[in-house]
Amino acid sequence: MKLWAVVENDKPLQLLERPDPVPTGRQVVIRVTHCGVCHSDLHFVHGQFDLGGGKTLRITDRGVKLPCAPGHEIVGRVVALGPDASGVAIGDERIVYPWVGCGACELCQSDNEHLCYTPRGLGIIQDGGFGSHIVLPDETYLFAFDGIDPAIAATFPCSGLTVYSAIMKAMPLDPARPVLVVGAGGLGLVAVRMLQALGFARIIVADLAPDKRAAALKAGASAAIDNGADDALAQIADAAGGLLQAAFDFVNIGATAALALDTLGKQGKLVLVGVGGGELPLSLAGMIFRIRTIIGTVTGRRQELRELIALAQTGKFVPMPVTRMPKDRANEALSLLAAGKVIGRIVLEDPA
Repeated sequence: MKLWAVVENDKPLQLLERPDPVPTGRQVVIRVTHCGVCHSDLHFVHGQFDLGGGKTLRITDRGVKLPCAPGHEIVGRVVALGPDASGVAIGDERIVYPWVGCGACELCQSDNEHLCYTPRGLGIIQDGGFGSHIVLPDETYLFAFDGIDPAIAATFPCSGLTVYSAIMKAMPLDPARPVLVVGAGGLGLVAVRMLQALGFARIIVADLAPDKRAAALKAGASAAIDNGADDALAQIADAAGGLLQAAFDFVNIGATAALALDTLGKQGKLVLVGVGGGELPLSLAGMIFRIRTIIGTVTGRRQELRELIALAQTGKFVPMPVTRMPKDRANEALSLLAAGKVIGRIVLEDPA
């Protein structure tokens, strides 16, 4: 098997070769055909997250051991089965749920494996989709996606699932009232289309980049605001006709979170999704008087992935545009993402 792996943080990925995995027990081996490139992969390459207040979290503090191949938006084919495996067959094409946990704790047993305190996620703790093969504990991590382009389907277990779960955490919401989406990158554009699929028609997007604001309008946003403008808050209020019921911050730095929080009316909900980093000063009394809620979220449950696939199969959810690149251009893909030159999602293909 081949791995495009992080060998040293802040250095280009290196191509490594290892023996093909041999499954045991209920394990399933997948030959990766498609893998989306996520901003989290950039953080993985850099090796740290900004926690605000001068604090950082290094990936090695989370149990990561290098070299390790990133990539957690995975579609592939079953190529090997352990002797006790069932439910799938050689040649089956599947979406991979990458958020592997210990499998035994209360979180894992309640379909919250993505929140496990001892995670073993693909592309984070274990080698991920930037490799040619991955090993899963059993078939329950695999999902059929009949009728969906595999390059599109590859984006579902992270960008699609993260957006869907973020919206579900804010429910109930009134689809007739406007909501705010901060950031029109990969996740933000998914959010615009996901909200439309769920019946929302008034979707205000805020982004610094003119081309991304244009992409948001093309995707169906009702307004696109430059959140760097001095009167950004007033522009959002004007587009919304007042204060908002919910805002989703897919950038999540101090400035964007503060702006999003200020757009909310009483009982408004701010869902923090991005990992841009920093900190948010809060007026504690202000939180009481406006009765606002701040919700943190990270990806989603397997049941939510099932619901997302079903939504896409109805045709109501039209996913974001993807740019296809061969996997051996993974470093170029990461550079384009870091430079902010990606509209939608890059998906690495390795169909051999």
